[in-house]
Amino acid sequence: MPSKINFNKNSFNDEMLLKLYENMLKPRLIEEKMLILLRQGKISKWFSGIGQEAISVGVASALETHEYILPMHRNLGVFTTRNIPLYRLFSQWQGKMNGFTKGRDRSFHFGTQEFKIVGMISHLGPQLGVADGIALANKLKNTKNVCAVFSGEGGTSEGDFHESLNVAAVWSLPVLFCIENNGYGLSTPITEQFKCSDIADKGIGYGMESHIIDGNNILEVYSKVDELAKSIRLNPRPVLLEFKTFRVRGHEEASGTNYVSQDVLDSWISKDPIKNYQEFLMEEGILTEAIDSSLRTAINLEIQKHLQTAFKEASIIPDLETELKDVYHDFSDFKAIQPGLKKKNKRFIDAISEGLYQSMEAHDDLVIMGQDIAEYGGAFKVTDGFIEKFGKDRIRNTPICESSIVSAAYGLSINGIKSIVEMQFSDFVSSGFNPIVNLLAKSHYRWSQKADVVIRMPCGGGVSAGPFHSQTNEAWFTKTPGLKVIYPAFPEDAKGLLIAAINDPNPILFFEHKALYRSVYQDVSENYFTLEIGKARLIKEGNQLTIISFGAAIHWVLDVLKNHKEISVDVIDLNTLQPLDSETIYTSVKKTGKAIIVQEDSLFGGIASDISALISENCFEFLDAPVKRVASIETPIPFNKGLENQYLGKNKIEKNILELIRY
Repeated sequence: MPSKINFNKNSFNDEMLLKLYENMLKPRLIEEKMLILLRQGKISKWFSGIGQEAISVGVASALETHEYILPMHRNLGVFTTRNIPLYRLFSQWQGKMNGFTKGRDRSFHFGTQEFKIVGMISHLGPQLGVADGIALANKLKNTKNVCAVFSGEGGTSEGDFHESLNVAAVWSLPVLFCIENNGYGLSTPITEQFKCSDIADKGIGYGMESHIIDGNNILEVYSKVDELAKSIRLNPRPVLLEFKTFRVRGHEEASGTNYVSQDVLDSWISKDPIKNYQEFLMEEGILTEAIDSSLRTAINLEIQKHLQTAFKEASIIPDLETELKDVYHDFSDFKAIQPGLKKKNKRFIDAISEGLYQSMEAHDDLVIMGQDIAEYGGAFKVTDGFIEKFGKDRIRNTPICESSIVSAAYGLSINGIKSIVEMQFSDFVSSGFNPIVNLLAKSHYRWSQKADVVIRMPCGGGVSAGPFHSQTNEAWFTKTPGLKVIYPAFPEDAKGLLIAAINDPNPILFFEHKALYRSVYQDVSENYFTLEIGKARLIKEGNQLTIISFGAAIHWVLDVLKNHKEISVDVIDLNTLQPLDSETIYTSVKKTGKAIIVQEDSLFGGIASDISALISENCFEFLDAPVKRVASIETPIPFNKGLENQYLGKNKIEKNILELIRY
């Protein structure tokens, strides 16, 4: 059981000792007020950090104000130590406009560049990878800055914890991993979370320095973090810190603490970081009853004043235009760079490689990350030779850890650096799905932070690669607001759209069909140029039928039409699936009266279904026949060539086109 705290003043002056007390007292008094407001129904939820203030305050006090901190929902002391105006916190918790998320997220799920704080998402683990990215940017820019990220003991069971520590260790990133071991993940005790004696032991497996700190001792927390931060600024490296503490209230207030015995609670309550520190300061003659009373009065007056400001603030009036506009970071200043007249016949893969190379030249801090992309040049040799030109800092081999690397790309964006992540195969993106759909996609909508990341997705069948290397999984992402999805079919489009994607400050999934890499050739402009994202291309014109497709399926369609020169059709290459160029589709369908959508993915739930619905809803009176969809069968994609040919929808295109023409 814990014993009374032993404080060591070291060389701290009285002013600093009192300031640390005041900084702990402030979040405690705010919490006590919030618990009253919760019971009154004036806030919706509360995650208490009572008893853990020394960790938040100690870490935030030790770091410089320009250094990023990534707190959790029990780290109110980070926010108050960074001197965020209280009325803004109160507005955030009440879902008002003066908060940090415009009422779109609650409690501590927010970030602020002004105060260099990056808030967590409920999935917990990904923010450790975000810290890696922020720290990587610090290292690349040689800022000598430290980044601190928080997690609880429960979060150390997540894969993101292990991935992020491993990446930080391999890349020697200046990160402080601050783990608050407060005994329980909601109600699950640490004995059911891990078998090692201490969380700090986990750092050993990654070759990482680690320390155990009494999380209720403000002087121990501050002095150790201050010492380490100064050292890491000079010698960049990750450090794992385990803060031993306890959560004396429920996971959130509705949870209660029935899963903890009263003896254990009483024992930890006796080790309260504020009460014990208060007694120590009074014994030392540094704090008096009068000073203490004055501090409490001033803080309570500040709380009450800022609460009134927040209470008086008008409720948000929903505005549809504003909501839709904020899903993406504004890119209205896009400037098209025209393709040049000088062209060279190139394969699809070479056009992509050239677009990447020229983008690396255009953006001198652009970083590419992926498995085997450096010396080896990538699984498909797209980045072959890049390392000789741009170096290992910018062409970064990664461990096999998609989730942490996508999160790190987000961290790079937060800290001002563009990045590209190569999925070795688009199938493997499932291992990085969470940060894509919950960090990248929602970032701008939640707290106006751009996610300047392009994820390259080698995809597609027809190459006998089997169920784990052949999917066209674009539908996983076209459904997610905040993501852009590009899927080119021709080399010139691939190069121009890739360059445009890299220039765009929004998160983009860039699909590259593997079967096109070395089979499709086209004259491609040799200069650095862009094509407009979200603009479909009419590649064949006619009046009997509209065929809509993208990727390799476009080539299937064109092959069929070579044998039916009597058919007059519009063929639309979508190029971009999100945002979708619905206007080009509607214009064509209203002209021809018939439409067929061809996709490689299996039918149900694919984008062809949505396009069909859009046509039916917006062009119904112009239709002379039902809208048709052609897709692959409802199975995983098989390896055997005969089975794969049966799976793919290419053999059904001709029959469906002729049926629709005759309808």
